[in-house]
Formats: sequence, C-alpha cells, structure tokens
Amino acid sequence: MSGLIPQRFVEDLLDRVDLAELIGSRITLKKAGASYKACCPFHDEKTPSFNVRPDKGFYHCFGCGAHGDAISFVREFQGLGFTDAVEELARRAGLEVPYDQAARQEMQQARTLTDALDFASRFYQAALHGQQGSFARDYLYQRGLDDEVIRRYQVGYAPASGTALFDAADRDLQGPLIETGTVSDKYGRPRDLFRNRVMFPLRNSRGRTIAFGGRTLGDDKAKYINSPESDVFHKSREIYGLFEAKQALKQVDKLLVVEGYMDVIALAQHGIHYAVATLGTATNQDSLTALLRQARHIVFCFDGDQAGFRAADRAMENALELMADGLHLQFLMLPEGEDPDTLVRKEGPAAFQKRIDGATPLSRYLFDRQSEGLDLQLPENRGELRARTEPLLNKMPRSTLRDAMWHEMLRLCGGRNQWQGRQSRQWDQWKGNRRDRVTEERIDVKLSKDSILCLALLEAPDLASEVAELAKNSRQYAQAGNFAGFILERDIRHRKSLITILALDDRAREQFYHLFDGIEHIPARESTLAAARELLSPNEEAARQQRLATLLRNFANLTAEQRQELRELSGGTPD
Repeated sequence: MSGLIPQRFVEDLLDRVDLAELIGSRITLKKAGASYKACCPFHDEKTPSFNVRPDKGFYHCFGCGAHGDAISFVREFQGLGFTDAVEELARRAGLEVPYDQAARQEMQQARTLTDALDFASRFYQAALHGQQGSFARDYLYQRGLDDEVIRRYQVGYAPASGTALFDAADRDLQGPLIETGTVSDKYGRPRDLFRNRVMFPLRNSRGRTIAFGGRTLGDDKAKYINSPESDVFHKSREIYGLFEAKQALKQVDKLLVVEGYMDVIALAQHGIHYAVATLGTATNQDSLTALLRQARHIVFCFDGDQAGFRAADRAMENALELMADGLHLQFLMLPEGEDPDTLVRKEGPAAFQKRIDGATPLSRYLFDRQSEGLDLQLPENRGELRARTEPLLNKMPRSTLRDAMWHEMLRLCGGRNQWQGRQSRQWDQWKGNRRDRVTEERIDVKLSKDSILCLALLEAPDLASEVAELAKNSRQYAQAGNFAGFILERDIRHRKSLITILALDDRAREQFYHLFDGIEHIPARESTLAAARELLSPNEEAARQQRLATLLRNFANLTAEQRQELRELSGGTPD
C-alpha cells in the first residue's frame, strides 16, 4: 500500500510534522541545545540516550540504535503499518492522504469489512446483556469477571440460533459478514459461524474489530474456534489484548504472552494489564516477530505440563534466530494443572506478579532444558551437552548475548581446559608470556565498546579513573566499569602489576578472566589504546581525525609548520 501514496505527499507531510511535539506528546523530552533527550521508549534504560533532532527531522537512540523519522516513530511506538502511520500523521496535520483510485477501492473494501465486524461485535455485546445471554453472563461472573472488564474487552455472546447475526444485519452488511467468514454460506444458505459461544473480539491498533474467538457454552467438540483469515485478518500477525493493553498503559514496555483469551482478561481483572495472547501458535517466528515489534521484553507463560514445556522449547528455538542485544525473553512455567486464570484467582495479583518478576531468562532456560538428565561430572555427558547446545547457539546472530551464552556452554562442558588451545593467546597474556607477539597481532573482528575498554585497562591501568567515570553514566560499559573499580580499589598503576595480580589471585582471576575469553585475536596495544581514547574523549578524537584528514588531503601544499603539526597528529613521520 505504501507505493500507492505519492512520495511528494509523504515528504510534505514530514515537513509539516513537528517531531519534538509528536514525540513529546508520548514521552517526556528535555531540551538539550538544538536537540531533545529522553529515556528511549523502545528499550529499558535509566540514563537518557534517546535524541530527537527536530531541525533534522529524525530521532536516534545511542543505546539500542533505534532511528528514523516521524513515520518510523509512529509505526514503532503504536505498532502500525506504513499506511496507518501516514494516516495518523495526516490527521494530526489536517491533511487527507491522496490515494489513487485503486488504493481507495482497496481501503473502502477493508473499511466495509471492519464495519460489518464492528456491527457483529455490537450485536454480540447486546445479546450478552439481553435475556438470552443470562447463562453466558453467569459463566463470566463465575470466572471472576466484573462488568467493567467485560465492557473494556467488549466480550459478547453469540446466540444459539443458526442465523441470529445474519438476520439482524442490514442487507449491505450481510455480504461482508460472509466475506469475513463470520457467516458461512458454504451449505447453500447463510449460517452463523459462532453459535452459543462467549465471544472475544480481536481489535486492531485503531480499535476496529477484525476477527473473533468464541468459547462454547455447550458440548461442542471444539472448545474454542476463531474467525477464518480474511483481507483484514491475518492470524499470525495479530495479538489479542494488545489494543486494550495500550489503552490501559501509557507505555507498553513488557508483554506477558499467555495461551487463552480468558487468561488475558482474568489478569487484567487483577490489575496485570500487559498480558496478551497470539491467535496462531505463539511459538512460530511470525508471531514472535509481531510480539517483538511491540515490546523488547517478552515473558512467555506456559502451563507446567509436558505440552507446555514443548511449546516453550519451540518458542525458545524460534526466538534464537531473532535475538539481538537489547531484547529480553523469559519463560514462566506455571505449576502443573494451573493456568494464569485459575492461578491469579487462587493466589492473588501480587503473588502472580512475583512469579512474572522471577521468570527464567532465555539463556538459563536453554541450558537448564538441554542439561536435563545429564550428569555433567561425566566427560561423556559434557560432550552430549555441547552436542545439544552448539547447534542452537549457531542459530543466533552475532551479539554480546551469543558470546556470553557460548562461554556458558564452554564452562558447563568442562571449564577452560577444553578450549585452552583455541584461546592460548589470551591465557598467555594473562600469564605475561609472549607479550610482544600477542600485542603485535591486529584484530580482524569488531569488538564491543565494553571489550575495547577492558583490553585498554589491561594495557594501561592508569585509565581506570576515566573508564570508571564513563561507565558510571552508561550501562553499556558495565564490565569495564567493574574492572576499572577493581583496579582503583587495589591502586594498580602498571600493567605488570595487574598481570601479576590476575595470575596469582584466584578470586580476581575468577572474577575477570572471562572478560577476554571471547576475543579470538588480541589487537595491537596502539590500536587498543587509540580506540579506547576515542571512546573516552570522543569529541577530541573526532576533531583530531578531522584535522588529520584535512592535512593529508593538502599534503603537497603544506607549510613547514603544517607538516610538523601532521607529524604530531599522526604520531609518526609522514615525510
């Protein structure tokens, strides 16, 4: 659909939008020169790293890398598609999107379908509160729901009569109801799909109904049935309860993914408003992608039986390919025989929230599951653990998380002796041997900023105070900050002293040796310190690099003073 909106209109719309006003209406911004700062709405942080530049028309987060213009922000913040985001901004600006004729027809068709589904939702709600809905109302009250939460989620009742909905609809809505599958005509005459069922409407980001789920109140073979897919409903992309969660919360930072509609509503009844359910299998990659588009912290909640663990295993395996730094996935396995609905009513919201807070991180869940039934005291079982986990870790994109999980696998599989040959250069450096050969090697892979500072501290412990100051204001330098704190606490000022302490002090070695295990090649000392200096004094280093580039471009015409300046800036003799 994006190709059907003229690019000139999009550009004009972006020119009209005040980016600071748009973003500031959703999060708190603070003026900082020509820009604004805030804690990023797309990942958890305490120190503001989210920058908005209204004069340039873009935002950028130095923590998670989120970047874009007004359309990008609305898409990510509200979970909208491109067309819906443009429509949202156009409404704010008092403009009408100039769709071409084909696009208008397509959108009109979609609106006609949602008009029919909205009518069906109102019909089901009215039926619930009418005389024929008394049994359904009693069922909902017995499940602990009150009228307010029933209204908020627009829960309804489909009468047992086979054509109640179809008969109540105007003629111009009957065709769209058939087109969405809410009414079926495959037997030669219209017949309602949902009969004698409690109805749960699924709403899109604008609050329009796009599908239904229905729970039987009789002895139907299928306890739950859902709407078939249609032009407005694509099962794997939709999330039940997301619209209501966004209505209840100013900002959705975390989603609790449960298995049923009643679980979502029961948790909301008890004050837990960020529970949602997927319409398809919650563990496939389409559903996972849809969830991660809404929040960077996902907690999967499964029943603690074999089926629940199998579903959790599938979710974990499919999530590995999507995992990147800054994403948090956890697993909450409930006691066998319990689901969120029954458990929150039994133990109360505070106890259930405590379970959520203590959910198992993906990394721990993976190793716990893969080591089940293994005695890791036996070499054969350590080998089996590696055979099980290595293919899983290889699915992950390169990241700090993947490196950390790889090290955990190696630790569980028998300690560093099994890979000492592979990483002998690091251990040689720890022991102070072959130092010259090690520090002459150049690095070919990109190191994290945290690792660069850790290596710099190993080479020049006198940088500890600067590193500690930098780490104090940024979570991305946590390991370097801990290492610097250790150096300052011991008052270590020379590399040789640091190496000796790390080699002889078991506690210090256990605390810090892992910082360098993932580095395949130790870079040259000069490269390490130059990279660290750029992190510690980014403005000075940028100015130096810019001046150096200018002098090199005009090398043939440099004066004697400029050549001397070039020598000092480059640390060599360019003549």
